[in-house]
Amino acid sequence: MTPFGEKIRALRGARAVDQATMAADLGVSAAYLSALEHGKKGAPSWAMTQKIIQYFGLIWDEAEALQLLAQLSRPRVTVETAGLDPRATRAANLLARRVGHLSPADLDALLAVLEAGDDSAEAPDKTNDQ
Repeated sequence: MTPFGEKIRALRGARAVDQATMAADLGVSAAYLSALEHGKKGAPSWAMTQKIIQYFGLIWDEAEALQLLAQLSRPRVTVETAGLDPRATRAANLLARRVGHLSPADLDALLAVLEAGDDSAEAPDKTNDQ
């Protein structure tokens, strides 16, 4: 499941909306919505994210947070390290090999390090969808 999918599921649960109803209301299939929640589809488009924001009536910080989660929910990511410090390439490769084996505590610690200086609005996106 992606961070975006986890949030959508929580919003649906809080409002007692099942997946089939939400999908019909958004004009998409329940299979698509399920795949989006579970990370079997890529991150949603900007337009789909806006539909979901409107569907749940999210405003301001909540809407912005959901948009950021959508951007951070690409289930398959490549990291471009050409021209960077060789340690960046090593780190990216080690993370790719080991991310599925990290404990929740290790993931929290890694996220804390990565998010400490993250200014997503200004930082160039060094990842590419695959």
